Amino acid sequence: MQIGILLAFAAYFSFACGDATLKAIGDRLPVFEIGFFISLFALIPALFTKRPEDNWSNVFVPKRPGLLVLRMASGTMGGILGVVAFTTLPLAEAYALIFLLPIFVTVFSFVVLKEEIGWRRWLAVFGGLAGVLLVVRPGFREILPGHFAAIGVAICGAATVLVLRVLGPSERRVTLIGAVLVAAIVVNGLLMIPSFATPSLDLWPLLLFGGLVVGLAHLLLVFATRLAPASSVAPTQYSQIIWAAVLGAAFFGEYPDVLAMVGMALVGISGLFTFVREKEKTVWPQKTPLLRNR
Repeated sequence: MQIGILLAFAAYFSFACGDATLKAIGDRLPVFEIGFFISLFALIPALFTKRPEDNWSNVFVPKRPGLLVLRMASGTMGGILGVVAFTTLPLAEAYALIFLLPIFVTVFSFVVLKEEIGWRRWLAVFGGLAGVLLVVRPGFREILPGHFAAIGVAICGAATVLVLRVLGPSERRVTLIGAVLVAAIVVNGLLMIPSFATPSLDLWPLLLFGGLVVGLAHLLLVFATRLAPASSVAPTQYSQIIWAAVLGAAFFGEYPDVLAMVGMALVGISGLFTFVREKEKTVWPQKTPLLRNR
């Protein structure tokens, strides 16, 4: 179990490195082109999530194709918006907004699934929103398209969680990962054609590294959940906020001020509390495969 949790920390560190790579690429390539190459290279290590008992002839044959299409749509859209967010915002600020995801899950569960939400979970929702306000400070700082993109990532991730509640127990893990990466390759590939620009030689190492570490992170996460319960692994995702602050300071000269750090801590605490309460009140965390929802 301890090894599983360590693998999970390594997985989310790899995800953070992939996001930092997006920021390093910045506006030097069109958004869809970045998404295409990152998804293409991420597919290579992600294919190793296939279990030995599966064969390639049925891995990409879904049992519930309609829901899988929804999962592919929300995952692909979240990936595109993620590129916009990380190429235009400080890393820690983007993560603070993306980690509104569990808050949107709570709200959508109440509105769509008619789940009963207690006052403690609503308190966590408002706590997370307060944390975001401390980070973004609308009215005192310029609001960029990246802020809306990051919120869009959180909404897409919440939609993915709701779909996985139903879809997760019936589908293979490699199907859920591979289908989204293939969809991202196809969608970004088509959308990048009108504005295609050949990447310069110095960008290829970044694209290759960014894709491989994202694919490796998916692989590590699968191994982590084979060694430790998903409920023990899931909280490690909030380590990305710390990695974002470290990578942002080390490579991009981004230093969050005190208010921003308090806001990020509040977002993280609210998200963790929301997860714990949902685990106590519902059975879906045991049924949902742990994937990077964005």
